[in-house]
Amino acid sequence: MKIVILESLSISDEELTKLTKPLIDSGHELVSYDDGKMDEDTLKTRVRDADILVIANMPLSGKVIDAAKNLKYISVAFTGYDHIDLDKCKEKGIKVSNAGGYSTNSVAELTFGLMIGLLRNIVILDGVVRKKGTRKGYGQSDLKGKTLGILGTGEIGSAVAELGLAFGCNVIAYSRSEKPELINKGVRYMPLEEVLKISDIVTIHMPLTNETKGMINKDRLGLMKPTSLLINTGVGSIVDNNALAKALEDGTIAGAGIDRVDMEPPIPTDYPLLNAPNTIIVPHIGFATKEALVRRAEITFNNIVKWEKGEQENIVL
Repeated sequence: MKIVILESLSISDEELTKLTKPLIDSGHELVSYDDGKMDEDTLKTRVRDADILVIANMPLSGKVIDAAKNLKYISVAFTGYDHIDLDKCKEKGIKVSNAGGYSTNSVAELTFGLMIGLLRNIVILDGVVRKKGTRKGYGQSDLKGKTLGILGTGEIGSAVAELGLAFGCNVIAYSRSEKPELINKGVRYMPLEEVLKISDIVTIHMPLTNETKGMINKDRLGLMKPTSLLINTGVGSIVDNNALAKALEDGTIAGAGIDRVDMEPPIPTDYPLLNAPNTIIVPHIGFATKEALVRRAEITFNNIVKWEKGEQENIVL
């Protein structure tokens, strides 16, 4: 079968060769593209004879899927899959797997990096000291003892809860389903509004659905403490980011640490959050440690091996 990798997986050529060797040795043809081209005409040409596609977060439209006449399986090197036309995949009987879990710890660690960066004014003070300044006028706060509110306790949210407990935080959570193992460790589940009102830090780890899109809006930001922080390493559009920028400007909340907004970088220079006070914003790096990217590729190619054996794993469709 012909396997087409439509975009770079951000690993070395040596690592890619090692991970794909079993597939090539078993007789598969492998074609890989890493030039970043995503226009539909180019993609239609590249997928035309593919039996299997590998993509990361490149949009894959129904028109491109229609052009892949032999396509049977898509292995997504990413946790999310809302960038793929799944209705078209269903219509054509194409199976889809994702690479869930590869970046759980990586995203959780960044979440705490953003918290500590804000609590200790690390980014601002780096600039201050380079201009011969001091810490005078810039507050410092401990993470230990803070009430940490986690929205969503899936794999990443659970990892954040575990780390929060290790840091000595009072951990509370809102989620569609409660995890007894977290409750047994001291996590308390509460309604969303209560979590927002009580927390010193709110961190978002929920999937994007019709119900969660724009969930953290002006009114819900208004429930938070004026001293509180909002962290988003989850999905950008769960937050109304214009409302968040206004809340930061007005002092409704004290700060924000952002890895995700409602678009992929590059972000336009007039995007409101870029000019909001006491905000650390990074260009979607939570998943992108070198270790996580290798894990992602391992899962992605193992998905193909398992699917071929009739043992599909990480099932989306």
